[in-house]
Amino acid sequence: MLSAFAGKRVLLLQGPMGLFFTRLRIELEAAGVEVFKINFCAGDRFYYPKGAVDFRGTLEEWPNFLGNFIARHDIGVVFLFGDCRHYHIVVPQVVRWRSVRLYVFEEGYIRPDFITIEQGGANNFSSLSHDPAFYRAWSPHPISRSKPLSVTHVFSRAAFFAVTYALANALFGWRYPHYQHHRSLAPLSQSFYWIRSGWRKLWFRHREAATAQRLFGALAGQFFLVPLQTHNDAQISVHSDYASIEEFIEGVLASFARSAASAHWLVFKHHPLDRGYRDYSQFLRRMTAKYGLEERVIYVHDVHLPTLLDNALGTIVINSTVGLSSLLHDTPVCVMGDPIYHMPGLTFQGSLDSFWIDPGQIDRELFWRFRGWLLARNQANGNFYRRLSALSNRTGVAWPPGLAWEVDPVPRVLPKRDPILVQGGTRHAYDDLCVAQAGSEL
Repeated sequence: MLSAFAGKRVLLLQGPMGLFFTRLRIELEAAGVEVFKINFCAGDRFYYPKGAVDFRGTLEEWPNFLGNFIARHDIGVVFLFGDCRHYHIVVPQVVRWRSVRLYVFEEGYIRPDFITIEQGGANNFSSLSHDPAFYRAWSPHPISRSKPLSVTHVFSRAAFFAVTYALANALFGWRYPHYQHHRSLAPLSQSFYWIRSGWRKLWFRHREAATAQRLFGALAGQFFLVPLQTHNDAQISVHSDYASIEEFIEGVLASFARSAASAHWLVFKHHPLDRGYRDYSQFLRRMTAKYGLEERVIYVHDVHLPTLLDNALGTIVINSTVGLSSLLHDTPVCVMGDPIYHMPGLTFQGSLDSFWIDPGQIDRELFWRFRGWLLARNQANGNFYRRLSALSNRTGVAWPPGLAWEVDPVPRVLPKRDPILVQGGTRHAYDDLCVAQAGSEL
């Protein structure tokens, strides 16, 4: 499907850690595309060493640099990864008045076998309609896709790319004196967090075995599930009204204490990629005591998420893609943000207080139509870090059939992007989930 870009000039900005954008360039060039690249740091240069332009200026200088680059090289398409990154959040404003299409890569809306490539923006910056009638009226395109290939055994690749990217920045960061990454790249501290994450994984798996049996046995169908997001997820810092995960946790506990049936339980599930960075055990002990819920709240780290979804009465998220997984398992979802799947028929439309009482049901036909639309338009089978061996193209990714089609009408009103928010370095990118998917060599 990349042949749809033949004859165009494409600009690649910052990509996932690793070789994905280098492979993408080769595949685009094979399809008749002229490709340009801008690197922002030594890690970018390490994985894309040839044919790229370095940007060494400040964040304040970046928008003018980008606008001049696009005009000078007559760029028609821009690809980037993570539209909340410091250097990416201003891109839509820069290209708005030019005939330039923007495509954003993100972790897949449908996990774990897909990545997202969406025109205009992703997540809360997506233009996808929230009108159920739009998807009910949609007819699948005649182009069909086979059963998706499974993405497995990629964690070590991701860790390798993350470490080498961080080391490159530590050793040669002086060449990019003004660069601001969306999260810490200090090699020593990051190594400590990853080692601690591995140790905690083993410890929690052992410690929580009895808890898992209880949740899937005596407490099955008696608990609500709250899957937590990473502490530095842009879905929280940029795309929600919550200042922190702790604020979200306390809000859920207060509502549960106020309105849930006394026989029901609340289960908090830690995000696996946040295992080495955060542990909310002490905070939850204080909060459950505050709201009188000591005997009704369970906190787990490594209990199997799909089985939790199968046994839960309902799921509460801010805007996590776990909400889509919950819908797949026919478990009602209450969202505290505004994710792409938030619409009547899919997610609960009332208050959290009322969700505990009657979480409602999911419109299965609407869900499958919505999911089919995503698969046809913006979900690519594969991952950013390891090519799927069954595919012969350079990226090892099966692109969605409708990738280069025009976005359908009935877009929703998008939130305003304020580039000032990122200049202080306080915003974090959604790609902190990327390390779950992992990589490979050219």
